[in-house]
Amino acid sequence: MDDASALYLGLISGTSADSIDAALVSFSRGVPQLLAAHSHPWPAALRERMLALAQDEASLDLDGFGRLDVEIGHHFADAALHLLEHNGTSAQAVRAIGSHGQTVRHRPSGDHPFTLQLGDPNVIAERCGIDVVADFRRADIAAGGQGAPLLPAVHAMLLGRPGHARVVLNLGGIANITVLGADGSVHGFDTGPANGLLDAWCLRHRGEAFDRDGAFAASGRIDSVLLDALLADPYFALPPPKSTGREHFHLGWLATHPRLTSLSPADVQTTLLELTVRSVAGAIAQYAPDAEEVLVCGGGVHNGALMRRLGELLVPHILCSTARHGIDPDFLEATAFAWLARQRLLGLPGNLPAVTGARGARVLGAIYSAPSADSPPRIFSGAS
Repeated sequence: MDDASALYLGLISGTSADSIDAALVSFSRGVPQLLAAHSHPWPAALRERMLALAQDEASLDLDGFGRLDVEIGHHFADAALHLLEHNGTSAQAVRAIGSHGQTVRHRPSGDHPFTLQLGDPNVIAERCGIDVVADFRRADIAAGGQGAPLLPAVHAMLLGRPGHARVVLNLGGIANITVLGADGSVHGFDTGPANGLLDAWCLRHRGEAFDRDGAFAASGRIDSVLLDALLADPYFALPPPKSTGREHFHLGWLATHPRLTSLSPADVQTTLLELTVRSVAGAIAQYAPDAEEVLVCGGGVHNGALMRRLGELLVPHILCSTARHGIDPDFLEATAFAWLARQRLLGLPGNLPAVTGARGARVLGAIYSAPSADSPPRIFSGAS
């Protein structure tokens, strides 16, 4: 297959585990171009199991771990097959799938740093009949890096503008920034929690998976005592390179603060939103003071209360969605993993050492070959 005409498919389920995002991507123009996309919902029971595991609220024996890895893999395959079917694209037209998997643990520091994503790529390759590239983060960690964030290279490719300083802000379960210097330099790191904490608190007290348009947060007041206690977490003072995840910032972490019990749920939600805004704005003020624009992607771009408060704190920076520059904010991450799959097949690096802190550029990911096309793909119907 001629790579210039080949399509790639990217799959990711982020820290919030709200859905599997699938993106069909073309590289005919040299840079990734999103052709079609699909958000595939997780079954509620499976999502709860994954989140509990990521938050140290559950444990698995080896049998349970193995079954979960395969079950998640089937749902990733379903997301890919659904996108191809509804877009009328054959598996033969897709050179490879880049599958991030579902992160259940990210420990990039310590004596034996590691990161762990579930979603067996062998299952995806078998079901879809397409080669799969997966396990993107561990090579960077083996080289002394954080294994994250991996999106800044794609941010620079799609949103960098020579002579102009910009920040790309990804508001997923965790917030991270990419600093695009006017001189072409690229830096980035995780700033701290974003939708992960907000969604979890909203689910607990409203029974809703997320705070639609930030209405719950808009109904309360900021508690400065709790906010100061949260901002005192040592992570915020760490210099980059750094990365974090739900295993650090989760409701158990929030519950360690005694002030929590004296506040209304709405006031806590408002304070958590302010935590995200303050940590993001502080990081931009320190590491990208000259940026002209802050371009936002990820699910948080749809939270009106969050975007309004960010706009207030980030003046004089111009705050806008990446959509203003022709980049779908909901599928930029999935697009990036299609690009990472292509990099792996071409034998090219996928990480930026200036971002992750790795000892050098590394080719990321492992290749899982598809079987010969002797049977059609089938939709998984296993219990969740």
